Amino acid sequence: MSKRLDGSSLFTGINSGLTNSFSLLSSQYSDGLTVENLSKALTNTNVTNTAYGATFASYLNTNFNSVDKNRDGSISADEIQNLMNNIATQGLTREQIMALGSTSGMTNSLQETVLAHFDDIDKNHDGKVTNQEINEYGVNSSIEKQKIADRNRVVNNMSLFYGDGSDKYEGSMLDYRYLDNET
Repeated sequence: MSKRLDGSSLFTGINSGLTNSFSLLSSQYSDGLTVENLSKALTNTNVTNTAYGATFASYLNTNFNSVDKNRDGSISADEIQNLMNNIATQGLTREQIMALGSTSGMTNSLQETVLAHFDDIDKNHDGKVTNQEINEYGVNSSIEKQKIADRNRVVNNMSLFYGDGSDKYEGSMLDYRYLDNET
């Protein structure tokens, strides 16, 4: 049986981080979340001293043009909500997981697993993984695959263990327990 992944912490954490970052950044810059203000935020201790502030500010700064849909030069609450809705419905890219995953509340092992198996998890091959795709994916690590292969080999070769009739002794290798000590 394979382990099941639960991607809900990833999506919930990223949505929470985006919401909290937007609130924090909006409170710091009364003229809006512009490229200039997002650049300033990266050195602002009120932002960098938070668990999510600098990470999400950096992401918003880097992806400013794709988030600022109306091209007014400022990211609004509606545009953040639109980003979160898109992430929830369309999924996360590998780059988004790497940029935002570590501060999302997702465990490092979950992030590493999702990234390591990204192409397998992405069933429709659109370059994004959804919560549903993550939850449906069963992970078999190479160790687990080897255990399964070993188990299958043992089952398939049981005749070698119990005797296959080619030797003159017809019993099992375990029969040594029941042999008399006399020779």
